[in-house]
Amino acid sequence: MFLPFIRKAAPGLLVLGPGSVGEGGLLANFPGLKSEGLLAATGPGVDVFSYHSYNGLSKRCAAPGVSTGQTTPEAALSEDWLSRTERDASFYAALRDRFEPGRPLWLTETGETACGGNPWASTFTDTFRYVEQLGRLAKLGVRVVMHNTLAASDYALIDEETIEPRPNYWAAVLWRRLMGTTVLDAGAPPVPGVHVFAHCLAGTRGGVALLAVNTDRRASHELTLPVKGERLTLTSSRGLLSSSVELNGARLVFGKGGVVPATKGVPVKAGAVTLPAASITFLALAEAANANCR
Repeated sequence: MFLPFIRKAAPGLLVLGPGSVGEGGLLANFPGLKSEGLLAATGPGVDVFSYHSYNGLSKRCAAPGVSTGQTTPEAALSEDWLSRTERDASFYAALRDRFEPGRPLWLTETGETACGGNPWASTFTDTFRYVEQLGRLAKLGVRVVMHNTLAASDYALIDEETIEPRPNYWAAVLWRRLMGTTVLDAGAPPVPGVHVFAHCLAGTRGGVALLAVNTDRRASHELTLPVKGERLTLTSSRGLLSSSVELNGARLVFGKGGVVPATKGVPVKAGAVTLPAASITFLALAEAANANCR
């Protein structure tokens, strides 16, 4: 009933569905209507196949006898935690292929954990989950990721009381400015604990942007660059549980009047570049001359 009405009332409007959550992992055994049943009953018709994804439930939703699936700050950089987003994406991509083949896949709600996030969702610890999620889902063909929320609760990008940006906000700024929409093959990770994602460099013909995430809390590692470029490294001198973050050693803050500052990188030569322990590094290789990025 809805689709014929909306096609006539608002031509060109994108219709998303089914917008389900957790059936591939967190809520796999939760009773209720399943996406498979809904899709089978309605038939094809949406413009975008959408789903929601959370790695776990926050402490707010904890109850006796209920598995929350959450992690601890100490394990928040683990492969188990970081890879859960791929589990959900793969589940819903399979449903999309069965019932809405060819439709783009959008993640229309996600965050550190459901129910507002844990208290440490506002810290640099969660930024690893955030950028890894963007990189991993881009490789799987997810075209849009909508983060919950902009300015409400612990998982917000901006503190709702002070209106100060949190670490995930700055990661979003760098992603938007550097990582284009063409995904490249970054090859095998150089060492365990270092994850590398490659895209065409936004706004630069032939350029390549790399995202190198060092989840090793104790040791730095090296990445070899084929050409010179610029490095933009996010770290926190106050520790992973800090709500402040530095870019190449300088704390990131809004400028006067709430202006988002420029994010110019530090020049690096071709060859080995150091990835500090527990760091997130964007590398802009404007002279890569990648044929896929022209």
